[in-house]
Amino acid sequence: MTDIQASGASKTVRVELGARSYDILIGPGILARAGEEIARRAPGIRAAIVTDETVAPLYLARMQDVLRQAGIASSAIVMPAGEATKSLSCLGEVVDSVLADRLERGDTVIALGGGVIGDLAGFAAGIVRRGMRFIQIPTTLLAQVDSSVGGKTGINSPRGKNLIGVFYQPQLVLADTEVLSTLSPREFRAGYAEVVKYGLIDQPEFFEWLEQHHAAVFAGGPERVEAVARCCAAKAAVVAGDEQEHGNRALLNLGHTFGHALEAAANYDSARLVHGEGVAIGMALAHRFSAQLGLISGQDATRAVRHLQTVGLPTEISQIPGPRFTVDLLMDKIAQDKKVSKGKLTFILTRGLGQSFVARDISAEKVSEFLAGQLDAPA
Repeated sequence: MTDIQASGASKTVRVELGARSYDILIGPGILARAGEEIARRAPGIRAAIVTDETVAPLYLARMQDVLRQAGIASSAIVMPAGEATKSLSCLGEVVDSVLADRLERGDTVIALGGGVIGDLAGFAAGIVRRGMRFIQIPTTLLAQVDSSVGGKTGINSPRGKNLIGVFYQPQLVLADTEVLSTLSPREFRAGYAEVVKYGLIDQPEFFEWLEQHHAAVFAGGPERVEAVARCCAAKAAVVAGDEQEHGNRALLNLGHTFGHALEAAANYDSARLVHGEGVAIGMALAHRFSAQLGLISGQDATRAVRHLQTVGLPTEISQIPGPRFTVDLLMDKIAQDKKVSKGKLTFILTRGLGQSFVARDISAEKVSEFLAGQLDAPA
């Protein structure tokens, strides 16, 4: 795992990508340092801050003031909140606003928000003027531990999630753990699903740490900073070795093949299902499917699912409100997953707690049979 450098209450993780390497600064009070950290790395730039209608009232004015004090002029692009904003029309709006503000290639696009804003703003930064500077300031737990790190950007298609996008690395990630206190309990829990994911991929000792310290992570303080830093370090190590997901980076999609299918089947309606909840159900399904295939013991699968339940995350398809899904609908969405290769289904499965692996050429018949049983499971 990538080293974590500590300085007071803050921690720094370095994403090593040669000339495109960058720092992730993690801890309380990072937002107040944003101006000086950005100006030190890119003096004299201007910035377009992309945010949403939920985050803007909380942090936009403060962010612009911090930038102003560091000599950085900024404009704001405020988008609707929610997964529906990851669309071609919203991408066009962001691109047009950046161009209308006459920002140049050496200027920067700043994503101030959660994963939706980070994905949208990063995609815009990657294509405007064939690539502008890009800085991530994630304001949700999910974005801090996952989507802000690694350079995946993009938008959704009616045919599936994240099917349109580019790999485009940020120049800096600023993760202020204090801003997580403004999240709703549902949003924080959803982000915590991505935290658990790192333990279940290949860090069983981290999963055990979370079993013992999850209450402190939810409460805030040093355990929260530690959890975010350990997740970022784990992802940084994977990204450094497989930036564009040709190999082991696919492990970061544990729970996502099922989860993305559920999100698409729910029409990206956040009232029914948010991304982290989809991932939680997806990880539960991945462990149950692995048990059904004889890859993992039922005891280990139950232990993984039980921890998700302990913190209040959904683990059953039947817990998603609204119309019931069908096997055919879910299989159609799974067939559109980005990990499908030459029509063959690819899943991240597991041989034990923290022993995930990429399983290629999984039988569609076995998946359908498994899903039929899961759709009948009680909430």
